[in-house]
Amino acid sequence: MDKEKVVAAVPVYNEADRIGDTVAGLKNVDLIDEILIINDGSVDNTAEIIKKLNVSIITVPQNRGKGYAMKIAIKKMDYDYIAFVDGDLGFTSTEVIKLIEPVVSGEVDFTIAKFDIPKIKGGFGFVKDLAKKGVFFHTREEMDTSLSGQRVYRKEVIESMRYIPTHYGIEVAMTIQAINNGYKFKEIPVSMTHRYSDRSFKGFKHRGRQFWDIFKTLLYISFRR
Repeated sequence: MDKEKVVAAVPVYNEADRIGDTVAGLKNVDLIDEILIINDGSVDNTAEIIKKLNVSIITVPQNRGKGYAMKIAIKKMDYDYIAFVDGDLGFTSTEVIKLIEPVVSGEVDFTIAKFDIPKIKGGFGFVKDLAKKGVFFHTREEMDTSLSGQRVYRKEVIESMRYIPTHYGIEVAMTIQAINNGYKFKEIPVSMTHRYSDRSFKGFKHRGRQFWDIFKTLLYISFRR
């Protein structure tokens, strides 16, 4: 019997300062068979850096968003298990092993990373509350990690989904469908660290886009019920 394949998919946009360390961390995880970087229209020197990392690369010529990059990975890659990892984790990306093991072992069908409470205050929690309440409304499951981009799925779980948006609502949409399709999940505490949006104009603008995309996603799912 052939060994089942684990792919780590890393969507990136302007991550020149961290992507090298993130990949180095992933290469320390023996269960990962292939690392794929989806370069989502970066305008810094991310492209030059990732060419030297000995990983698979898909280049999106123009920035289309994280959801679009994740969807490309789902469509293009051959895998039995897929781990989605943010490009700004640095060496803490090695913590993805905690997400991979319960899925590969058959304990659960998908896992989601549960981060520590950030030391730096970001927004006011509106986006997180919307996602959390939206997931509960559609699944009756109380969970804290519906927005987390660090997650691992069995291929069967991905294939059961009929709606995978290309914007910030992608994690919420995937979470709701996976649960409603009867798949078991586990929220896994991790010691990962990454950038947080601060309370600057740029940060609020980013969270505003997130809120709107998640709202549209939840509305779409409601109408499809």
